[in-house]
Amino acid sequence: MHADEKFTYETWPAAPERATLEAKNKFLGFWFFLGGETVLFASLFATYLALKDKVPTAEHHLAKDLFEMPLVFLMTMLLLTSSLTSVYAMYHMKNFDFKKMQLWLGITVLLGLAFLCLEVYEFNHYVHEFHHTFTSSAFGSAFYALVGFHGGHVAFGLLWIVALMVRNSKRGLSLYNAPKFYVASLYWHFIDVVWVFIFTVVYLMGMVG
Repeated sequence: MHADEKFTYETWPAAPERATLEAKNKFLGFWFFLGGETVLFASLFATYLALKDKVPTAEHHLAKDLFEMPLVFLMTMLLLTSSLTSVYAMYHMKNFDFKKMQLWLGITVLLGLAFLCLEVYEFNHYVHEFHHTFTSSAFGSAFYALVGFHGGHVAFGLLWIVALMVRNSKRGLSLYNAPKFYVASLYWHFIDVVWVFIFTVVYLMGMVG
């Protein structure tokens, strides 16, 4: 099959994201990229666990004094739901339904933006209410490095998806862009998985002390 070949619903391959050699190469490169990302996040998690209780004086706040479960739970639900909507988008991509794929990707983007807005609110709350900043303590540095690094990945993932949606808005689906949409969706799932670890290691463990 050729990437520029014209398709209909009947002739569209069952696995368009792997139908060409170029698509398979994209997957290989993507998994190498994720391997590097995993190492980076593992380093940040290890640093956080080593420094999470390191504050200079008793007046500085610890994790159990800062975190609020309702806000963090809402953020988690938004991001996990966005992962589900991206699954729906890829389902429609495999069924050669470009409009529905774009619709579900758009919903994914909106949910991701809502998550980012809440994270900005969360950081602002910590800074102004508790004076918990990147430079206030080793704990602050480790927290903002880990959670902020993940937030940067969420922003990058949103830009990636939006760029694909805009660039291909008039082109429809092809074997050239189907792998790109699919890889972007996999990246989004990776971001969600990392957040599950952050929710558990940073927030849940922090709240129980």
